[in-house]
Amino acid sequence: MDGLADKIFNTNDFAPENVGGSGAPLAMQRTLANPIGCIGVGLHSGAQISLTLHPAPVNSGIVIRRSDLGISFPARFDLVTDTRLCTLLHPENRPDARVGTVEHVMAALAAMGVTNAAIEVDGPEIPVLDGSAAPFLFLLDCAGLVDQNAAAAIIEVRRPVRIDDGDGFAELLPAPSFPGLRMEIAIDFSASVIGRQTLQLDLTQSMFRHELAGARTFAMAGEIDTLRKAGLARGGSLENAVVVDNDRVLNPAGLHQPDEFVRHKMLDAVGDLYLAGAALQGIFRANRPGHAMNNRLLRALFADPANYSFIRPNLSPNLSRAA
Repeated sequence: MDGLADKIFNTNDFAPENVGGSGAPLAMQRTLANPIGCIGVGLHSGAQISLTLHPAPVNSGIVIRRSDLGISFPARFDLVTDTRLCTLLHPENRPDARVGTVEHVMAALAAMGVTNAAIEVDGPEIPVLDGSAAPFLFLLDCAGLVDQNAAAAIIEVRRPVRIDDGDGFAELLPAPSFPGLRMEIAIDFSASVIGRQTLQLDLTQSMFRHELAGARTFAMAGEIDTLRKAGLARGGSLENAVVVDNDRVLNPAGLHQPDEFVRHKMLDAVGDLYLAGAALQGIFRANRPGHAMNNRLLRALFADPANYSFIRPNLSPNLSRAA
């Protein structure tokens, strides 16, 4: 892949505006001003699921709550147990408490700087809604956000970490003078309507809102029957996914953007990487990434304490069970 695009980074996209040590934004912890909810279909289960986003106190992090089971657990990378077409996690020894398709709501929370919230659902998935993160962004806008009286933790990448799987790679690189996460992604699909697409962006609130949030998940038409026989994509439709048949997009309204596919892959990466437990400071590069590779990259990052540091060490997430 080519080098990173030269961009002017605007610290006004962070709150507050001040920049502290190692170039990190001096952001405060943030939560919702009010609870807000919706009802939608689970992409893979096909079930009707109620979701409510709740405010949460300082230092509580992002927590997932299965209201039907009375179980809560942190939204964290080391609890991810399945990455087939979504990111699914559950607490240890309770696979029945699983919650899948967390990446889109996590991406919206990450982009808006929400550090403390409870994601409550009454079933095994986050509702897919329209297949993008835009509905979750709308919910956050309606609920309102409030800064809290404590500094937010930031995880600074200190050494290069890379994962290769033969078909692609993902890596995190240090960027000590850059106050945020810079992202560079390439995808390559045999379907001619997708082909090879690349995207280079800096993760900010305005970038996410205008460039990524509306990018929808996608699937190949020839794979849908196989997925449904495997118990996946039972709730999928042209209302919540882009369906591709080689050189055609089957959705009557077409694409939101010509490169919607790579934009959705970047959206997924934003959500998957926020399972680190705090915002990352560094550079994320990937070629043909997916949920499995994103999760393996976080596990590799936290496998060695020399790979990272906490700019707010007193607010470090609990990584004692990181693999």
